[in-house]
Amino acid sequence: FAFLMLMATIVTGIYWLAEQFYFLPQRRQAAERLELDAAHRRAELDKLGIAKSDVDVTQAKERLIMQPWWLDWTAGLFPVIAVVFVLRSFLFEPFKIPSGSMIPTLWVGDLILVNKFHYGVRLPVINLKVTDGNPVERGDVMVFRYPEDPSLDYIKRVVAVGGDRISYQNKRLSINGEEIRTEPDGSFNYVEAGSSFVSSQRYVETLAAHRHAILIQPDIPVVRQGDVRRFPFRDNCVYNETGFTCTVPPGHYFMMGDNRDSSSDSRYWGFVPDGNIVGKAFMIWWNFDQFKRIGNSID
Repeated sequence: FAFLMLMATIVTGIYWLAEQFYFLPQRRQAAERLELDAAHRRAELDKLGIAKSDVDVTQAKERLIMQPWWLDWTAGLFPVIAVVFVLRSFLFEPFKIPSGSMIPTLWVGDLILVNKFHYGVRLPVINLKVTDGNPVERGDVMVFRYPEDPSLDYIKRVVAVGGDRISYQNKRLSINGEEIRTEPDGSFNYVEAGSSFVSSQRYVETLAAHRHAILIQPDIPVVRQGDVRRFPFRDNCVYNETGFTCTVPPGHYFMMGDNRDSSSDSRYWGFVPDGNIVGKAFMIWWNFDQFKRIGNSID
């Protein structure tokens, strides 16, 4: 989509420039010639003693200067497309949550806004970082390009950054040997897509400066061993029956969903390189089914 937006901006921009510096000046010159011809005709009629004439070229001039339809749909759209492209590429981009992997923080159908410059400005399409931004922090909710298919955007929570040693054993998260604080917060039940009922235990997790809710399903294995792929730096991880331990390589991040047992994340497909970052999620701007969620910040 970013590539299509870039091409649309370039193509309509070329037509806009052609309109400003070629087509419009030519139409104006034609209108001026028409006005001069009309003035000449009036002068000739005056010489013949014809005082009244119907030489009125106002409407004809307006038709000459009027932008043709094919320029309306090219040059005329350039300002709108350019503004959308700049906003979406460098400032804020909207996303729709397609799955329940981030419940209860984000629900299916939430329309969120992502800050594209928080971690540094990146050029669209090639995703080249051109300015430094804020460092990625543990606990950030981040949108990134899926390592196995960069055409897909994923959203998860950053649980570990480059150099961290992350351990998730018996559904208890530890970073660099320090267990992350979690507090029981009752049960949590919801209906998953397809109308299946899910019963979970809710906990409040404190990860760096972020305090957020996570869901745990006690009867689900910590890791479905058969689903773990061969990913880059796979040798940095050790899996066993109770969980796993990984050392995050420099310039990479370990991502997990808040709905811990219903999330396909870094424990299965590996680390997210810095070059795959899209931006930081910060606000729910719309939800057609739950209006009370509109305007909620994402932490």
